[in-house]
Amino acid sequence: MKNSLFAMRSCLLMLLVTASVSALTAQPLRKSSRESNLEAAYEKMAVKDYYQAVTLLEKAYEDQEDEALVPMLAEMNFKLRDYTKAVRYYGRMFRKDKEKKFESERFNYARALKMNGDYETAAAEFQKVIANTTDEKIKELAGYEATGCELAQSKAKPKVAPTALGKTVSRAFSEYSPAPARDGSLYYVGFDTDEVYISNDTAEEKSAKIYQVRKNDKGWGKPEPLDEKINREGFQNSFVSFAPDGNRMYLTRGTLGEGNELISSKIYMSTGGDGAWTGPQECVGVNGDFIALHPVVGELFGKEVLFFSANMAGGQGGFDLYYATYKGEGTYADPVNLGPKINTPADEITPFYYNGTMYFSSSGHPGYGGQDIFFSVWNGQVWSEPRNLAGGYNTSQDDQYFTLSPDGYRGFFTSNRPDGRSVRSKTCCDDIYEFEVPRIKADLVVGIFDNGKKPVALKGGTTDLSGVTVAGVQPIELKNNATGNRFDFGLNLDKTYKIKVNVPGYYPDSAQVSTNNLKETKVFEQRFFLKPLPTTKVVEDSGLDTISIEQAFVLENIVYEYDKADIKPEAEPDLQLVLDLMKKYPDMVIELGSHTDYRGIDKYNQDLSQRRAESARRWLVNKGIATSRILAQGYGESKPKPVSEKMAAENLFMKMGDTLTREFIDNLASKEQQEEAHQLNRRTEFKIVKGPKSITVKRVEVRKKPATQGTKPAPNRNRLPGVTPVALPPRDTLSPWSNLYKREDLKRYRKPVMQFTQRAIDLGTIKEGEKISFSYPFVNRGNQALTIDFISTCDCVSADFPKNAIRPGGKGVIKIIFDSKAHPAEQMIELTVVLKNKIPFAKDPKNFHPIREELQFNYKLEGAAEIHKLSALYDRKDLHLFKKPILVFNTREINLGKVKKGEKREFEFEFTNQGEVPAEIDLISACECTTTDFEHKPINPGEKAKIKVTFDSADKTAPETIDVDIILKNEIPYPKDPKIMYPLIERVKYSFDLAM
Repeated sequence: MKNSLFAMRSCLLMLLVTASVSALTAQPLRKSSRESNLEAAYEKMAVKDYYQAVTLLEKAYEDQEDEALVPMLAEMNFKLRDYTKAVRYYGRMFRKDKEKKFESERFNYARALKMNGDYETAAAEFQKVIANTTDEKIKELAGYEATGCELAQSKAKPKVAPTALGKTVSRAFSEYSPAPARDGSLYYVGFDTDEVYISNDTAEEKSAKIYQVRKNDKGWGKPEPLDEKINREGFQNSFVSFAPDGNRMYLTRGTLGEGNELISSKIYMSTGGDGAWTGPQECVGVNGDFIALHPVVGELFGKEVLFFSANMAGGQGGFDLYYATYKGEGTYADPVNLGPKINTPADEITPFYYNGTMYFSSSGHPGYGGQDIFFSVWNGQVWSEPRNLAGGYNTSQDDQYFTLSPDGYRGFFTSNRPDGRSVRSKTCCDDIYEFEVPRIKADLVVGIFDNGKKPVALKGGTTDLSGVTVAGVQPIELKNNATGNRFDFGLNLDKTYKIKVNVPGYYPDSAQVSTNNLKETKVFEQRFFLKPLPTTKVVEDSGLDTISIEQAFVLENIVYEYDKADIKPEAEPDLQLVLDLMKKYPDMVIELGSHTDYRGIDKYNQDLSQRRAESARRWLVNKGIATSRILAQGYGESKPKPVSEKMAAENLFMKMGDTLTREFIDNLASKEQQEEAHQLNRRTEFKIVKGPKSITVKRVEVRKKPATQGTKPAPNRNRLPGVTPVALPPRDTLSPWSNLYKREDLKRYRKPVMQFTQRAIDLGTIKEGEKISFSYPFVNRGNQALTIDFISTCDCVSADFPKNAIRPGGKGVIKIIFDSKAHPAEQMIELTVVLKNKIPFAKDPKNFHPIREELQFNYKLEGAAEIHKLSALYDRKDLHLFKKPILVFNTREINLGKVKKGEKREFEFEFTNQGEVPAEIDLISACECTTTDFEHKPINPGEKAKIKVTFDSADKTAPETIDVDIILKNEIPYPKDPKIMYPLIERVKYSFDLAM
């Protein structure tokens, strides 16, 4: 259905008025008979000159109240956007319509009521339409309109207070398409006059032009039309917009037919900027045998696209929104319809794209009036359900051409709301309105108190603010206050923060605050009530010097030359250590897992890694170990090495938490760094798979590096008896997970330094309700004995740690028991190790605070399917909060190899639904060269299904990788706004080489 209030028609109303009102003004009609007025009115209606026609009909109706004229008067006033008169005539028509002859007009009557602000009566009329019409599209639109009436009656609080641009810009005729330019000026389309032209005006005078206007201290200045290269005679400009860089201007040029009806419109592009624009060239690929309007630049799938509105055949109805990918030089790929989520059987027009959000006007989605402004968010794969921009922006009339300035806090739109200027009725014509978006701010105020019955402010504390991300906790700012207990921070929006507070003599505490989805300025107040520390006596170190290893024993120091499987001589001491352990524990079975770097093809690397594992096994077998006790497994390049704390300390270009993937290595600064990373990937790892659950390795069994030759250092006469002096690690090698990190004054103080074998442990897959035991071995690399005070973590963790002091060079183990029953959600668990050792505040050396070290572990529950990176579920941290299907494919990427041009290939993607609910495929999107066939029924959990693909290479000219998007009927919540639901999308790919 084509909506008669389509915005382009309303914009051209000013042209209609301009060309038509003149006849009545310049040649006023004398009082004529009813017949003369009727005859003249019908002549004007025949050429769609409704303005003069309705004036003549009203004169005829005044002469004699002929009820036969009422339907025509109602329709024409409706088309001319005089809703008050339209409601009056429609109401009279339906009161007299005893035989139900005009039921087909009830939809327009209801819309006129709605746009006149009478939502209650309009809703009742829309319900009558729904009950009586047999037109399914009309029924669907009436349902949306009725919902819009309910939305409007909810009286949402206005978000902005728009104001018209002032008399220099706002004239009696319409102005539209505001477009902020990079130089601060505003471009728009309109007439720079309040006068009514006579019928023989020149084409230039009657043409809508693009104007530029600037704002000064007194308001908006005088608009200036662009030169004749842009405002070409004989064409109606109807839109203007700019590319983000400001160097391209897009506009549309149209031509009018009988009755000033738009019969053609095409999209053009001009280059230049700052007022110096070239003659526009027609854009290739987005114009055709249809009306193309409202082009704006945006981005989809990482590529620049052009959004626009058009009435192409095959759309959802009326005018739809499309996008076309930019190829350069004003050329675009074939337009793609944005689909039924955005487009309706009515009209979607005037799109505007800003930072992943598309704003547009629609008469099909539930709205306040005729054309309402909506927005939809792009998540990288699909659009969210459109939402009404609501109060302040939308009224009971037409609101459209929404646009924002580059900073997003100032914008414009057009509206025919009654407070504007109009040449005929109060809602006849459009004016441009400007608005300011309130800037949302977030601040944090922290207060620290004693937790006694009468809380007392605690002075001399510190507050440590960190950002919480998927990658972990990142320090942001540390503040201390020697004279008070208040700490103030400014926060960023859409962030999660962790707050830790410390006061000497008290247990530390922590909390989290989040600024996600903040709708208005807010000050977060966080009060901490701290518990005093008990008085304890330090226990001296027992002198034991052991390293405990529980459950798994991993040795990672055997490396290989590139493309070789030989054991290097320096690796033999490590193998000797493993040999000694195998002899000591005769029931122990180990796995030798060998890995390669990514250079070379996959199969070769797999074979090479297997040879390396076998090489290490042969070394042990030749020393007398039974082959049945050694499992050799080659992993090829499939498991790049994670960076441990030790690796990060030895290689400053790495940091703990990195993984030595192809992408990581390729982005390193030098070939030397890349080679170092490659060598670390070429490794053999040892793991106990059977035998003792834990073993203790005395220090004498640890491989000793050869002593450096040279002068023997003088003895340190100040060291403690029996303790080997240990140098403090350089500041840059301290872990970011320690509050010693980046302290510039460390050399002034004696302190312990905890160096952990690893601070982040991946427990892998565990059973729900299972209790898991593991440990964090550490060495004191400082110059003072350390004593652990307590470990802060969740209730799901029990921690056991050495109660005695650990001397410099001494070793210890923190033992952990994790109860997954108490914490079933899959996620990362943090632990804070608080020492009794204290260091001075950096900015207040007279006060001290405990040394703190951070640890973490993560896990996955058994039965949880592996989420592939090509799934919209990938990297979602809230998966446990909603039920979903999980499609696990045998493979997501298929290489067809050589394909002859014109050849067709058939192949399949097979998958299993390993989720909790049935999966139902809605549609599959790919290029025109791809056709698919799939199950059109639900695939229950545990069931398998296939997607059959046929590839036609007839139009291909080069090798290519084709993305195939599988869009499910199943919906999942939008991460940043769980109230917004969007379809779950899975992606597979296939590639080919073209044999010409």
